Amino acid sequence: MFAAAKSTENSPRPSIGFHALALATFFGASAAPTPLYRIYQENFAVSPVLITVIFAVYAFALLAALLIAGSLSDHLGRKPVIFFALVLEIIAMGLFVVASGPGWLIAARIVQGVATGIAGASLGAALVDVDRAKGQIVNSIEPLSGMAVGAVGTSALIQYGPFPMHLVYALLLLAFTLQAAAIWLTRETGGRRPGALGSLVPRVSVPPQAKRPLSVVTPINIANWTLAGFYLSLVPSLVAGTTGSTAPLTGGAVVTALMVSGAVTVYARRGKSASANLGFGVSAKTLGILTVVAGVHLANVPLLLIGTVFTGAGFGTNFLGSIGTIMPHAKAEERAGLLSAFYVQSYLAFSLPAILAGFLAKSAGYQVTTDIYATAILLLMGAGLIAVRAGRRRMEENAA
Repeated sequence: MFAAAKSTENSPRPSIGFHALALATFFGASAAPTPLYRIYQENFAVSPVLITVIFAVYAFALLAALLIAGSLSDHLGRKPVIFFALVLEIIAMGLFVVASGPGWLIAARIVQGVATGIAGASLGAALVDVDRAKGQIVNSIEPLSGMAVGAVGTSALIQYGPFPMHLVYALLLLAFTLQAAAIWLTRETGGRRPGALGSLVPRVSVPPQAKRPLSVVTPINIANWTLAGFYLSLVPSLVAGTTGSTAPLTGGAVVTALMVSGAVTVYARRGKSASANLGFGVSAKTLGILTVVAGVHLANVPLLLIGTVFTGAGFGTNFLGSIGTIMPHAKAEERAGLLSAFYVQSYLAFSLPAILAGFLAKSAGYQVTTDIYATAILLLMGAGLIAVRAGRRRMEENAA
């Protein structure tokens, strides 16, 4: 049996800053390989298919860690679990530094995915422990902000720094080492309780009253994460292949635009209703995708950037709207299982279609792949929006 931790309710609140910075660093590191994928293709003779596999194994590992160890910090305390995730991330950065082929990259991404899944759950819980209202906002914004900095920072280091395939990982290894030491200087925000082994059994369940809301937003959610996976796996190569601009900062800037606009829009629309966010998100994303497709066909980087800004705004608000649609239908004891189901759906959409994109890019080219993906995403969002509006009308009729 674990001893109960002392309550921190009456003690000074720990700073939210360390946990926010650590969360952003984990997700920044997750986006660091994106601008390097094209360089890996050239140096290791890696095909687009294998690049998307390297990307996808990260998502699979993260999802597995989230499902298996997502609630472990509720039993062991936040600090030791966060420290363990930091140690795993240090190992992943070391694997990237010494990588000499695709096998090393796959191993590094698997370890990184496990580390990020554990860290995302435990750091997210710690942020809510410190301040429930601010913690929820930080949990929504920091991953996107971190990925934006990771993508553009890596691009800048590739373009202007030495050792393009290694420098960013060496710097991140140093950052995570410092955080692993600093975590022991912070206050424990959680407690300890029995049941650690039992918590490792994955629990995925959808309450009966949440099944319809989840089914309604599923097409929009799948479209959302399919697009994110496409951006983070293939967009730098797509930009180089279709526009002729091989500068790493160009592809990195396009990926960064998606994350920055998503983070800004999440913050700006955090008080809006779920249905309003979904309506806005689908509209913004539709406009953005059409602009991106035009940018690809015209080989125009400014159009790609403008389209990505609108697409990112739609991505952020669709995520907010999806969560806001399903979570009010779950009781307190049902929320974890429902969120697990939602994240299973999200990360499968994030990873599996990306592998298909790799096959399409290899056989048909990046331009045709973009057209096919854009069409599928637009059709999914349209079907989802129709279902959301039909569901809202049904609720209004029942209420009347």
